[in-house]
Amino acid sequence: MAGGAGRRMGSALPKQFLMLHNRPVLAHTIDRMREALPGARIVVVLPEEHIPLWRNLAARFDIAEHEVTAGGSERFHSVSNGLAALGDGCRLIAVHDGVRPLASKKLILRTLLEAEKSGAAIPVVAPADSYRIVENGHSRPIDRSLLRMVQTPQVFRAEVLREAYRQPFSAAFTDDASVVEATGYTVSLCEGERENIKITTPSDLTVAEAILNARDDEAQF
Repeated sequence: MAGGAGRRMGSALPKQFLMLHNRPVLAHTIDRMREALPGARIVVVLPEEHIPLWRNLAARFDIAEHEVTAGGSERFHSVSNGLAALGDGCRLIAVHDGVRPLASKKLILRTLLEAEKSGAAIPVVAPADSYRIVENGHSRPIDRSLLRMVQTPQVFRAEVLREAYRQPFSAAFTDDASVVEATGYTVSLCEGERENIKITTPSDLTVAEAILNARDDEAQF
């Protein structure tokens, strides 16, 4: 899913097309999925107006094989379009943010294996900060041990995800897990990774660059 406009990035270029470690952010994400799942089909969902831009970028870099389809007015509709482009014949379907370029092979496979067992799985991490809830001008602390931060890829048995996306759109849908849960299905949690950050702001891009530089240094030893 690569339909973001990048308003919080403050860039004229959508964040998925910005350069990270000398390659577009989206290129890193596609290659990560291909590394983990070499036999899988990869469908990239983009705003229709950005498809020519991406095709131009993709022609300039060595990027794993993938297909491109146009998104819709909401993320829900974009995922639906991606499912249609993917077609039948899949046992499991992973939905991943195009701007999460650092998900490890272990994380992707761990989530996939959990979904194979349970039918629906999402990676999560426990928050490190303290949290408060604000209501009617007042705030109170929340027990952070009860909270989890949700990541992608979110992986589902194909029939579970396709059934979920046959229901009408609701503004209550925040991610694919919430769409699936609306059909009465239970979603399993598995261990995520703190480095699996979502590139949203300029500081996220700086952190991602530092992580990739550190990985390069480790690979030299």
